[in-house]
Amino acid sequence: MPAAALDPVIHAALRLQICAMLAQAASVEFATVREMLDVSESVLSKHVKVLEEAGYVEIRKKTLAQRQRTWLALTPAGRKAFAAHAAALRELVRTADLTPGE
Repeated sequence: MPAAALDPVIHAALRLQICAMLAQAASVEFATVREMLDVSESVLSKHVKVLEEAGYVEIRKKTLAQRQRTWLALTPAGRKAFAAHAAALRELVRTADLTPGE
């Protein structure tokens, strides 16, 4: 399998985890993603920005109980890219020789 099948935008470990979380729901609150990944707001923001600039993540802000909340969602393009990246990872693992070398 060619390495080009892996999406470099998604492949960074934290961005891969973000996409995996968002793929499971219509949207997830920013604070929930931050807590689940145990990262700072600034670190999460930087990775979300990369995904947003690629067109993979949509950011929505809502005011609830007089507090502004931020919600993240995969776009249709993001869902397609994540599915393709996950398939490429599965194929890479499937074709790997997992027996110890001599």
